[in-house]
Amino acid sequence: MLTHMPKNIFIEDIMVRDVACATLPGSRDEVLKILKNKHISGVPVLKDSKVVGVVTRTNLLQNPEEEQLALLMTRDPITISPGSDLQTAARLLLQHDVRRLPVVDNGKLVGLVTVADVVGTIADMNIDIPIKDYVETEVVAIYSETPLPVVARIMELAGVKAVPVLDASLELTGIISDRDIISASVIEDSVEMSDMSAGQDDDAWTWESMRDTMSIYYSVSRIKVPNLIGSDIMIREPITATYISSVSDCARKMKRNRIDQIPIINSNRKLQGLLRDHDLLKPLIESE
Repeated sequence: MLTHMPKNIFIEDIMVRDVACATLPGSRDEVLKILKNKHISGVPVLKDSKVVGVVTRTNLLQNPEEEQLALLMTRDPITISPGSDLQTAARLLLQHDVRRLPVVDNGKLVGLVTVADVVGTIADMNIDIPIKDYVETEVVAIYSETPLPVVARIMELAGVKAVPVLDASLELTGIISDRDIISASVIEDSVEMSDMSAGQDDDAWTWESMRDTMSIYYSVSRIKVPNLIGSDIMIREPITATYISSVSDCARKMKRNRIDQIPIINSNRKLQGLLRDHDLLKPLIESE
């Protein structure tokens, strides 16, 4: 049951107005500088003040040798108008499996709305539907003593960015994300690859260094995952919820802790599934 759901929530009410953008013609390095300085993972691409694409860190990683922004970006991105409502944004984000929508008015970029923005709005509602029907139960989990290189390979094969960690009693004991593995890893041969790797004032965000660091997902063999085990790097005592937790309560946990997923456990701390931020958008669609 939905209670106290505000009516007429428009995109212009929740969108980010100060949007970092890349422009054509542009280069890979210009995009990386924006991503680094703004601490974001993707930006709209403009040409003559009009949105012509979106470029994300994933685009860069999937095309490691490409320099030109025009060839890196995803063309004709899904956009939304500032007068559209919250449900429309949720539907587009879910249907197209994207994390951001450029907000366009009369052909001009006026803002950006993301999954996190919608989740933040849900956090301020009172959607008391239990999350049980929105939890993903087919979850890849690892044992706490699993060697870290094996954890990295499991995540690569499964195509996941985070894995819950279980102990010998099958209780949830932590969670590991791709960022945790990257932070623990050692880059090899980065200086030898190109001048950029060691140059630019030893900038760790130069393209070669970033590609080496992130490449566990793209079979680039210049990262060395150390011989640690899962429990050495996992986030201990992760934020959790249960099947009876409400949608808005979980949204508040995600917003407050700036996380994208929450492990779902039972009273014995046994893992039941994983709730992702995208999943929290579904009740908005069902309420239409």
